[in-house]
Order: sequence, then C-alpha cells, then structure tokens
Amino acid sequence: MMHAIKSEHESALTGHRFFLLFLLLLGTLILYPYADNSRFGHYAFRVIGSAATLISVYAAKIHRTLLVFALILAIPTLFQRILLPKADASSFSIFNIALSFVFDVLIIVVIFRHVFAKEQTNSETIFGALCIYLLVGFSFASAYGMVATFQPNAFYLDPRTNLHIVPDRFDFIYYSFGTMTSLGAAGITPVSPQARSVSVLEAILGVLYLAVLIARLMGAYRPNSNV
Repeated sequence: MMHAIKSEHESALTGHRFFLLFLLLLGTLILYPYADNSRFGHYAFRVIGSAATLISVYAAKIHRTLLVFALILAIPTLFQRILLPKADASSFSIFNIALSFVFDVLIIVVIFRHVFAKEQTNSETIFGALCIYLLVGFSFASAYGMVATFQPNAFYLDPRTNLHIVPDRFDFIYYSFGTMTSLGAAGITPVSPQARSVSVLEAILGVLYLAVLIARLMGAYRPNSNV
C-alpha cells in the first residue's frame, strides 16, 4: 500500500515537472529585486534560485552520459544566479559566466527535444515551452554579461533612470526579457556593435519562438490528452 502511494506521488511529481520548473523560474524573476534588500528576500531568492537550477536538470531528464556534465555545470550556474557577482574582466568571472551560459543552452536543447517531439500537446507540454522561453531569457542575460566583461562600455546605463552606472546581473536580465519581448528596456542602451548584434539576434528569436513554436503547441493542444 505504501509502495503504491509512493509510486503515485512520484508519478504526479514527474508529470508536473515543467509546471514546477516554470513556477521556480518565475519566482526567481520576481524575487531578483529583493535579493539584497531584505533578509526574507535574500534567503527566499537563493532557495528558489537553487531549486530552479537543480529542478531544471531533473525536468530535462538528461541522459546518464550527460547528467554528470550537467551537474558540474550547475555549480557555476548556482554561483552566477544566487551570489549575484559583479561583472568584471577577471578570468574567473568570464569562466563562470561562460559555464552558466553552456548550462542554460544544454537544458534548453534537452527540454526542446522533449517538448516538441510529442505529436499531441497537453498542459505540461505548454509549460515546458514556457520554461524554454524563460531559460532563453536567462541565457541571453549571461551572453550580455560575457560581452560586458570583454567590453566594459558595451552597455550604457542612463543615470537619469538608474541608481548605478555599471550593469549587474539583474540589469542584463531586465534588458534580455525587454529585448526578447520587443518591449525594450528603458535606461539601458547597447553601444558596441557586438552588444547590438546579440540584441538583434535575441529579438528575432523571441518573435519567431512565440509566432511559430508556441502557436504550433496551442494549435495541437488537447485538454484531455495524457502525458
């Protein structure tokens, strides 16, 4: 009896792994501004950020041959997302941001294969697609961070709308999602050609993703389909 209950609980958790990951990623975005402003925000952000990174490995169902590699990449990703280090040109910072970017790309590719390989779409598949969208925003934030480490003046922060002049991790996240949704990020302007090129690429991918892939999933959505 206990074994049956345990199996049912594990099946329910596995069947909603993308929904759980979506909530954690969304929670990370919501708590970013409060990460260093209050004790509750400090701990809540780090707990949710850590859970989001680890759950992303679980949700992707990475093959055993890549699991160890993904867990190793998760370590610098945790450091990048939780400790909120300042972008600088040190070798450690560049290496850390690069590994965090590779981790995000790996998770995106694996989840993409799981989500879009299914012929029938259900709610969990849609949440998987939404997770990809959020992860793409985080991965481009890491890409902007790498550009800023090599080119400190790649981004200009308008002093009239910012309390600081050196962009941090949250600034890049704000700019990334503003660019991907084509809403723009007021107060942050890409100055170098490399920063502008990456911005254009993200804007194109964001529009194509919503227009093509999400539309395809919603068109194939069947409320009563099984996972």
